[in-house]
Amino acid sequence: MEIYAVMSSITRIRLRRLLISFRSCISLPRSCHSTDLRMSKQKLQGYAHCVDVYIKQCQEGAYLRNDVFEDTAVLCQRVNKQVGEVFSSPETVMAKLIQNIFENKLQAHVREKLDETRHSDVEQYLKNLYDLYTRTTALATKLTEFNLGSDKHTFLSKLIKSIFSSYLESYIDMERDYLRTRGAMILQRYYDSKNHQKRPIGAGSIQELKERIRQRTNLPLGPMIDTHGETFLSPELVVNLLQETRHAFERCHRLSDPSDLPKNAFSIFLLLVEHLCVEHIDYALEIGLSAIPSSDAKNANLYFLDVVQQANSIFHLFDKQFNDQLMPLISSSPKLAECLHKKKEVIEQMEVKLDTGIDRTLNCMVGQMKHILATEQKKTDFRPEDENNVMIQYTTACSKVCAYVSRQVEHVRKSMDGKNVDTVLTELGVRFHRLIHEHLQQYSYSSMGGMLAICDVAEYRRCAKDFRVPLVLQLFDTLHALCNLLVVAPDNLKQVCSGEQLTNLDRNLLHAFVQLRVDYRSARLGRHFS
Repeated sequence: MEIYAVMSSITRIRLRRLLISFRSCISLPRSCHSTDLRMSKQKLQGYAHCVDVYIKQCQEGAYLRNDVFEDTAVLCQRVNKQVGEVFSSPETVMAKLIQNIFENKLQAHVREKLDETRHSDVEQYLKNLYDLYTRTTALATKLTEFNLGSDKHTFLSKLIKSIFSSYLESYIDMERDYLRTRGAMILQRYYDSKNHQKRPIGAGSIQELKERIRQRTNLPLGPMIDTHGETFLSPELVVNLLQETRHAFERCHRLSDPSDLPKNAFSIFLLLVEHLCVEHIDYALEIGLSAIPSSDAKNANLYFLDVVQQANSIFHLFDKQFNDQLMPLISSSPKLAECLHKKKEVIEQMEVKLDTGIDRTLNCMVGQMKHILATEQKKTDFRPEDENNVMIQYTTACSKVCAYVSRQVEHVRKSMDGKNVDTVLTELGVRFHRLIHEHLQQYSYSSMGGMLAICDVAEYRRCAKDFRVPLVLQLFDTLHALCNLLVVAPDNLKQVCSGEQLTNLDRNLLHAFVQLRVDYRSARLGRHFS
């Protein structure tokens, strides 16, 4: 503070010394001859010289801190109070001072900061360019509080343009090149950390050939790729990509000409789509699809639902950045339609693969249930040799299937969100019901065996409640009613078939269940359907 006080004192002394000279310069006669005009011209030249000297002297010692922008603001604030006391046109002097600072001090500072990193460190160069341009425009906003003439905004804009125009012309090209390089590096670093060599997946690949064979034959080829449960989706990678893009959008907003802003923002968005959606999410979906085992595989690892969960979480982040950072830059331009179309295209491509993977995963789940039933269910379960020693409870096969189904329902709930949960559980529940319905029709039932089948279906129905899907519960309610046909007394069969839950079913279906009874022929039960 003492240094600034001394400098201020020196400046005031110099001002007093110059004051007499300034006032003599501006005391021009109203009418004069040619000799007087020459003298007037000399006085004007002397006045201009005095202004130049003042502008030079007032900057001496003004930049003692390591912040040229703050020092400039303080200097202009101080000088603005002085020029009104000395000069007849203080706005002209202030404008000339500010022009001198911009064209010399600020321009040299900007050039030094940017030229040292332009070719050696592009990331730092872009950060510096953004910071310098932001601080320069902020300084210009502060300077508008001074009287700089009738069009001070245009005046300051031209000064800013004179400093940054050469840098801004090449800005977006450098931004895109940096993002392209940086995104590729982030991706490669992640896959290197997994010791994973990205493989080409697409038309003509051996994986595609194996998939066609698996779909058209019953050969148990197993998964085409063994990922050992790795989803190849990384939250850390996603955060890094989104953060780089966020910085790019911020720089784009600040550094782009308003007429070029939507176009530049769209080009940054396309790079995000390429790196995040195509090279990372889409690749992980392809790998996940290839790792889904065939439906007849034993002890299948159904990790594709984990891929779905992580892909959905990542896409929510992508969508948030789209709405929060991209939309404000393009909302009032024709580029909005292009961005929305591209986003829709990306979503649809992902949804196709997600739907395919979920469908195959559900097939695997049903395959696992089928395997449990085939292994654990015995023919003697429903036709015991000694019916007097049968304990009325559900079978081992039913118990294991229900335990497996409950785990899968919980897995689906953790992996999906919104309406997708009900959609997937509805499909799984329908397939679960179909499997049990067809499974029960493979056996013949004694009276006690029929009671055991009813107990099994009651347990399946209890398991179906976990789905929280009315349709699925309704299907198992109907199946439970059908199983009553296995134990009802022959004389009551017709009445039961006409009951509320069975009356709307096809009579052939009712007949098919009655035919499963061991007493079908002996009790002449077919006559009720003739």
